[in-house]
Amino acid sequence: MALLRRYLPFLDWIGELKDGRVLRADMMAGITVSLVLIPQAMANAQLAEMPPYYGFYASFVPIVVSALFGSSRQLSTGPVALVALMVASELGQLSVGEEAYIAYAILLALMVGLLQFGLGVLRLGVLVNFLAHPVVLGFTNAAALIIGTSQIDKLFGVTAERGGAHYERVIHMWDVISAGFHMPTLVMGLSAIVLLFVLRRVNPQIPNVLIVAILTTGVSWLIGFERDYGGKVVGNIPQGIPTFAMPNIDWGVVPTLFGAALTIALIGYLETISIAKAIAAQTRQRIDANRELLAQGLSNIAGSFFQSFPVSGSFVRSTVTLRAGGQTGFASVIAGLVVILLLLFFTPLLYHMPLATLAAIVMVSVAGLLHVKPIVRAWRIHKHDGIVALSSFALTLIFAPHLDKGILIGATLSLALYLYRTMKPRVAFLARHPDGAFRDAVEHDLELCDAIATMRFDGSLYFGSAGAFEDAILERIGDPVLRYVIVDAEGMNEIDATGEDMLVRVVQRLHEAGVEVLFARTKKQIVDALDRADRLEAIGRDRFHTTLDRAVARVWTALEGQYPCNRSCPVECPLHRPKSNGAIVYRV
Repeated sequence: MALLRRYLPFLDWIGELKDGRVLRADMMAGITVSLVLIPQAMANAQLAEMPPYYGFYASFVPIVVSALFGSSRQLSTGPVALVALMVASELGQLSVGEEAYIAYAILLALMVGLLQFGLGVLRLGVLVNFLAHPVVLGFTNAAALIIGTSQIDKLFGVTAERGGAHYERVIHMWDVISAGFHMPTLVMGLSAIVLLFVLRRVNPQIPNVLIVAILTTGVSWLIGFERDYGGKVVGNIPQGIPTFAMPNIDWGVVPTLFGAALTIALIGYLETISIAKAIAAQTRQRIDANRELLAQGLSNIAGSFFQSFPVSGSFVRSTVTLRAGGQTGFASVIAGLVVILLLLFFTPLLYHMPLATLAAIVMVSVAGLLHVKPIVRAWRIHKHDGIVALSSFALTLIFAPHLDKGILIGATLSLALYLYRTMKPRVAFLARHPDGAFRDAVEHDLELCDAIATMRFDGSLYFGSAGAFEDAILERIGDPVLRYVIVDAEGMNEIDATGEDMLVRVVQRLHEAGVEVLFARTKKQIVDALDRADRLEAIGRDRFHTTLDRAVARVWTALEGQYPCNRSCPVECPLHRPKSNGAIVYRV
């Protein structure tokens, strides 16, 4: 049974539906979510440059599969703006007809699903950790601007050709608008935007998207928006659910789409797991990251067999599920069933929905992706993080629609700056503070001993930082009275072959120069690594001490009252003599 629950997570909550209160709560939550999902799905399909009704095809199978196989009970999977933008950005470069475009979008969903499922099976969800937070910050802010500006032509009722750089398309949009735009469409779109913001301001709990969709559709029908004013509407939606069919796999285009599929798979999963963890913090659930990766993969794979484009977790709809009282994944199943009922019986009701309304929904929803304060905070924490965030933001805008380039360069820059920081870790020379602790002599204006150099190296010893460690120690050889170097190794967490070789070489070189090297507070993994390489004996096991005080005590004993310093040390030398009461102070 435990094995079944591992592979069929819905067995953990399906029994809870026997409780009438849980069942009723899930049914109400599912219906509530579906009312938000319906207009959002159409808007995101339009953002993906697909007919709006394809948003429904991406909304009933993926949401159910994700709920059945994921570990989060409130996570709602389906069409989302960020993934829809990436689909449009990548496929728009192919310059193909509508039929081929749709086929490639479905193929992309299959590829994204297979990549996510494969990564989940191999338990490689940790790959998203290479997308540092500043990279994601810069990317999502740029994506929000790209999403918003991509809907300008639909808001003004004009047509702008796809293709080329995004900024070139925006310039072209404004040229077309300057030549003339459709005023009724602009009025309808701006009215929808104002209503969305006003309703959200009045009460965030109000289903503003649904209300605006119903109102504008009703107005469009009453005034004959399409017939009398020439406005563009959703139009006829094929009735019924799409039949189960294998996606058309064009092996010639698969290599072209692979980079886009990998980017969407990672970004979609990152968005999903962030949402799942945020909800889990409130519900105290346990989230299995690899389980969510598998569930997202299965939802995209299954969706592709029902003409779905790529999907991921939705923050808005997951939050609605939580606030509406959803207790289990059954709420998402209900939402999927409502979409099926809509496709079977109620599609004619959506005929008169203005496309400008869908553009307004997209533009208002992505406003939540704009976060300037976190970028400012990242800059204050570390300028490198600020540089990465701003670079990712600028590069994503410049390379759009090649969004994967902005992410790739941003992630590479983030790793490069991290390596740069670790190549030059902080080195502090320590002295005894009046309170008994060893502290940074420069920071606390303490006097250093000429004969004994006590240093702390705040970084691991690896190929990048080994040179900095060696330089820091060898700088002290020039002092003719230097007799001992004590290395406080508490800040060293790791050592590689380069670091080990350098350490042995430095110890031997200093020994030849008449300077002995001792180590204090060396971590087990460092000692074990040296021992495995048979280098511990070369350095000397007796050189390693558990505390700084013990290392200093050994030096004091070895000196036997002889003070090679430029000054005569008193009996209670505050620079290097251990405290008389034997107390050990670790804080430095």
